[in-house]
Amino acid sequence: MNQLTLFLPCAAGVEEYLAPEILQITGLPPGCVTKQRGGVAVRTSFAHAMLLNLYSRLAQRVLVLVSYTEYRSEQDLYRAGLQVPWEQWFTPRESIKVEVTAQHSPLTSLNFAALKVKDAVCDRFREVANGVRPDVNTQWPDVRIYAHLTTDSCSLYIDTSGEPLFKRGWREDKGDAPLKETLAAAMIAASGWASGDEDLMPLYDPCCGSGTVAIEAAQIACNIAAGSLRRFAFEKYRPFRSQEWADMKAEAAANVVKPEPGQAALIYGSDVSHRMVDFAQRNAQRAGVADVIEFRGGDALQRMPPIEGGGVMVLNPPYGERIGIGGVAGEGEGARFGARDVAQTDEGVDFFNQLASHWKKNYSGWTAWVLTPDLKLPSKMRLKESRRVPMWNGPLECRLFKFDMVKGRLTKGAAAQEPND
Repeated sequence: MNQLTLFLPCAAGVEEYLAPEILQITGLPPGCVTKQRGGVAVRTSFAHAMLLNLYSRLAQRVLVLVSYTEYRSEQDLYRAGLQVPWEQWFTPRESIKVEVTAQHSPLTSLNFAALKVKDAVCDRFREVANGVRPDVNTQWPDVRIYAHLTTDSCSLYIDTSGEPLFKRGWREDKGDAPLKETLAAAMIAASGWASGDEDLMPLYDPCCGSGTVAIEAAQIACNIAAGSLRRFAFEKYRPFRSQEWADMKAEAAANVVKPEPGQAALIYGSDVSHRMVDFAQRNAQRAGVADVIEFRGGDALQRMPPIEGGGVMVLNPPYGERIGIGGVAGEGEGARFGARDVAQTDEGVDFFNQLASHWKKNYSGWTAWVLTPDLKLPSKMRLKESRRVPMWNGPLECRLFKFDMVKGRLTKGAAAQEPND
């Protein structure tokens, strides 16, 4: 298990940040890593697959490539699946689930394709395990197998993660449209907040919701491994060595850094909904960073900087809801909490125009990174972005805009021109 090809899928646009994260976690030379659209491939070992599950904040899963073949029909998929030595990975006592994704595949039914791969796995075990085959469990399988089809090629993967890696194990309280932890980590990575050897600047999310951005930042600051609170599928696989895994987790725990008693908070979050602030505080407690973050209720249009001297704001502001004052959100007629289309204040004035005005007046010296599906947001805010980073939030194409705050007033002629990506 020392000559494996792994594929770590991620949100489109995050590959640039995932590749260096993989190198940092594994210590591998750059030539072992290949960036692809929607993920990063890496040539390495099963031990590194465990490490990447434990530490990666940006990957959605850690997959092992077990077969790459050309195909024309479902029968070719069956033959490919039959040739994989699945018995080296798991026993027939483990339940399985097969999922198929495709880009320009000529096959008419992906469900039938998945059925043929499942048949191949079961028939392989019948041959090597005295007629015993694994059961199928579509809800909570022990083993997830993925087939990815292109026009003429089929890649078969076995998943070492189990539940997707954004499920860190600490977020039990959340709103209706929570930001995934992996995307929050990608926003922080793109901002460069934790890059380099200099002391960390204060970080603030004025629309923190259930606290995802602030908690991810706090765990980064404390050097807490992203997967330290959860279990993984590889713990049931045959190559798994429990002592090796215990040593990895013990090293991760030993490397955690906590603030000195009485040290001022470095990371801040606030939200107009006091209910969401309560959620954020409980999540931070479970994540082990409650003493690193200061959460408060308050309207983003009124809240002053949490600390003097400037810092970094990282936020995914709300869309498609009416933004109330004094701790009430999503109560307008027809409003749906957590939807993401257009935001207005209770007075009907554009929220983002007012937010930009508030920042210009009170947040001199701060840098704001705003993730939004609205590609025209800079002109709506009448701010000139200094950088824009393409990112996808699930199926939504978004931009992470960087705004450098300079004290002053907005004018009617200050609308930003939009450069091409």
